[in-house]
Amino acid sequence: MQAIKIFILSDSVGETAHAVAQAGAAQFSDLDITYQRFPFVRTASLLQSILTQALKEHATIYYTFVDRHLSQTVTTFCREHDLPYNDVMTPTLDLFSGITHEQPANKPGKMHDLNTNYFDRINAIEFAVTYDDGKNPTGFLDADVVLLGVSRTSKTPLSLYLANRNLKVANLPLVPKAQIPDEIWRVDPKKIFGLTNDPEQLNTIRRQRMIQYGLNPDTMYSNTDEIKAELEYANEIFKKIGCLVINVANKSIEETATLITESLGYNEPAHH
Repeated sequence: MQAIKIFILSDSVGETAHAVAQAGAAQFSDLDITYQRFPFVRTASLLQSILTQALKEHATIYYTFVDRHLSQTVTTFCREHDLPYNDVMTPTLDLFSGITHEQPANKPGKMHDLNTNYFDRINAIEFAVTYDDGKNPTGFLDADVVLLGVSRTSKTPLSLYLANRNLKVANLPLVPKAQIPDEIWRVDPKKIFGLTNDPEQLNTIRRQRMIQYGLNPDTMYSNTDEIKAELEYANEIFKKIGCLVINVANKSIEETATLITESLGYNEPAHH
């Protein structure tokens, strides 16, 4: 396994460079990668000391600087010392400059301005926490998205992920013989999404969950026949509602979220 050390340098928080590095690394299975982030690098002296450290540790450098002088400093240093590097920001700035015939603002952290979009996102996250697991049925009527599903179908993490896309999400666990809140039947079915899973995968997930809690993994909760009965019950509810059903087996949270936002016709707000 090849060991690679990656330095993430930025005059802001470095999320973009980190995400680009991880996206590329994900395509290679046999790598041992360590990431070290250096955010808010805004002086030449601090940058020089980090570059010196990178040279000692033979690091690969990913960087996002809106300050052209800092960006060029890294590029020149890496070329002179034969260090692998990726200037993530400059080509993008140049592209937009070419399209708009304008110069960039060159202000670090512009993506993280505390604007209306930011506060909408915070409100959406608070909404998801407040109305998680059907704690307050009134939330279903105010939600942009309502998630239904049996236990361990990723309702909560998906709710929080969608909240980061500024969507207000409420979710409800489906349990056979439990009363479905009246509010559910008053929600537009297009806003409701039924989450299901393959019985075998759900069995594995539930068993692992019990083991994590130090409990016996072989219970009714993880029994395959019981799981099949739960899923059948959930499917009956989904049919009555007439909502879109998504099988989350082998799907990432991101993939499921994309299916939901595309179904709703949402253009996701620009934020980072």
